[in-house]
Amino acid sequence: MLTAERRQAILTRLERDGKVVASELVAALGVSEDTVRRDLRELASGGLVQRVHGGALPAAATVSFAQRLEVAPEAKAHLAEAALPLLEGANVVLLDGGTTALELARRLPPHRECTVLTNAPPVAAALAAHPRVDVVLIGGRMLKASQTTVGAEAVDALRQVRADACVLGICSLHPDVGVTTTDHDEAHVKRAMVEASAEVIALATADKLQTASPWVVGPVSDLTHLVTDAGDELTAAYAAAGVSVVHA
Repeated sequence: MLTAERRQAILTRLERDGKVVASELVAALGVSEDTVRRDLRELASGGLVQRVHGGALPAAATVSFAQRLEVAPEAKAHLAEAALPLLEGANVVLLDGGTTALELARRLPPHRECTVLTNAPPVAAALAAHPRVDVVLIGGRMLKASQTTVGAEAVDALRQVRADACVLGICSLHPDVGVTTTDHDEAHVKRAMVEASAEVIALATADKLQTASPWVVGPVSDLTHLVTDAGDELTAAYAAAGVSVVHA
């Protein structure tokens, strides 16, 4: 089998099973462990897989904030609508960055009174005209790709907060690996948001599930609710882990 054929076989198996195990690839492809490791390393360098101990998982797609605004806007709107009831009674809300979180900010009812802290300038701008929401923009270094602020300043600010709820934007979510993201500093900020909140609501379209990125935010058990448009076949593992799954 040619190298290109072998690597395509790995990707096909990954798409079918949701993961690949190195020892199983050795037997299935009839090659050495070194060859499998080299194949996974090359596929990971091309952004096609995310290597984990003993194998690989599907990698999350990396696109700019502007590009993500054009992706599945209707699905994100449905997620935002489904998440709104979960915020009833929350007086202090941490609202993470992301295009789905932006949809949620745009849909907060005019009569809703609360304080929203966010590290996402687009989210803060969307709430600027809201008549009853007090908006606190968390400062720091701007990540242009995600339109969020990160760094020690943002983490320190979050450590001074005790929020009723956090709405977490999801880059990647896997039942075994947990919540992961593509940026080291962003992982620290998301982790601080989780630690500062009584409840954590994750917003994730189906394409974010069963994928992984390099930087770990925390385990699935950190989540209180998962709001998603994915079917039961993709969400069963999260429900089994004790997460309340809300289907949009």
